[in-house]
Amino acid sequence: MHHFARRTAGYTALLAAAGLIATGCSKDDDDKNDSAASSAAAMMTTTTVPMGTTEEHTSGAAAETKIATQRGDITVSGHIFDKYVQTGGPAGPLGAPLEAQEDGPDDGKYQDFVGGTVYKAKDGEPHIVWGEIRKAWEDNGGAMGKLGYPVSDEKDIAGGKESDFSGGTITWVDGKTTVTPK
Repeated sequence: MHHFARRTAGYTALLAAAGLIATGCSKDDDDKNDSAASSAAAMMTTTTVPMGTTEEHTSGAAAETKIATQRGDITVSGHIFDKYVQTGGPAGPLGAPLEAQEDGPDDGKYQDFVGGTVYKAKDGEPHIVWGEIRKAWEDNGGAMGKLGYPVSDEKDIAGGKESDFSGGTITWVDGKTTVTPK
């Protein structure tokens, strides 16, 4: 229980700091996404929910956050919440959530954000898919296609980016996207 309390306090501190940074550093000429992310960061609340209410963590409870958006309060929870916090929450590149977490194929989960989507296979870790790699992946059926779920986050390679999926790899180099099935 002590570990869980420390973890929740850490999340709360991180989210509060993200809110202060986002709201303290905004400029009048920021684009709408930055403004939405700043507003969301300032209006985020973190809570702990009982086991069985959302995805469970090894600590025995799951953390979640509700973010105020133009579409109303949207909850980010479980393993997707963990990934969201690791990338900076609403002040990070993912920005505010667009919708609630949804079920994916084969008991996976996903949640769309302004800057990309976090996908988690049933027994896998959550990974972000975005940009041109996301477009190519979706054009190939997304998680339901031959490429399946992501098994890595996007990583830098010479001249571009690369993401690995359970059924192959997608690279984006010098503005060209290449899908390589296994």
